[in-house]
Amino acid sequence: MVKDKTITLKELIPDDYDHYLEQLRKCRICPRKCGADRFSGKLGYCKSDTSFYISSICIHRGEEPSISGPKGICNVFFGHCNLQCAYCQNHQISDNSNPRAAKNRKLQDVLAEIIRCLDAGCKGLGFVSPTHFVPQMKIIIHALHDLGYYPAIIYNTNGYDTVETLQDIEHLVDVYLPDAKYLDETLSRKYSDASDYPGVLKAALKEMYRQKGSSLFTDHDEVAERGIIIRHLILPGYIDNSLEVLRFIANEISTSLSISLMSQYHPTFQVIDLPPLNRNLFREEYFKVIDEFHKLGFRKGFIQDLESSENYRPDFEKDHPFEH
Repeated sequence: MVKDKTITLKELIPDDYDHYLEQLRKCRICPRKCGADRFSGKLGYCKSDTSFYISSICIHRGEEPSISGPKGICNVFFGHCNLQCAYCQNHQISDNSNPRAAKNRKLQDVLAEIIRCLDAGCKGLGFVSPTHFVPQMKIIIHALHDLGYYPAIIYNTNGYDTVETLQDIEHLVDVYLPDAKYLDETLSRKYSDASDYPGVLKAALKEMYRQKGSSLFTDHDEVAERGIIIRHLILPGYIDNSLEVLRFIANEISTSLSISLMSQYHPTFQVIDLPPLNRNLFREEYFKVIDEFHKLGFRKGFIQDLESSENYRPDFEKDHPFEH
């Protein structure tokens, strides 16, 4: 471990990390494959350049128990997104049209904030919405390794990832935490501006499974060290989509995977005129999905209280978005 952070961060960070950013000269790291030169002013779909465009770095205790652990996880929230989900709870930072979604940070400052979290007891380092910032994520991880820090790396993604990018980070990521949003092309086009999401998701989940297998390995504190947890946010009025997601995982991947069935959906102001997304989830909808989970033979996973929709509403205008 590095003892004197104020001195050694500046002294030990090499100047040879920039080569990781070369991927961004003709960016094809996400399924959009814009080909944008992110070194120029002509940005692609995610409206992101080569900077460390980060909205928040904080200790988060609201993830699944095996992700948060007893001390919480250190989460790095990147700004903007390669999806534009109409109902996103992180809309303050994910909206590509919002220039205030994040600020450019110096690598030294990013590392200092992360190290403070790790020194406070966080075992895991989560990168949230990292797909369009994979080169920057790699720089952060390698710099931490050079400084003697080796936290479990959690890739907290919306599931819209190319197989090639996942293969590129296989040796760096310990735990995949993907969303499985849709297997309905109409929904993915209407609500996330990505008609190809179902096909991309299927390939991505199969690649994650190839890399990590079905078992979730944890330490003595039951904190995840290696594996996959697939998240599915159940959308009101679209239960058939949820059932199809579960059936795909069961029939084409494995019922031994850990599944997180999320009832926390809360309508934001963006969907006030988009029924049925302008309401909360009904109890009977959630339990229909849970029943299917059991019928298909899944045994490992997480469920939420229906009241959880009141507990997962971050405010990224605050220093800590999840503490109100």
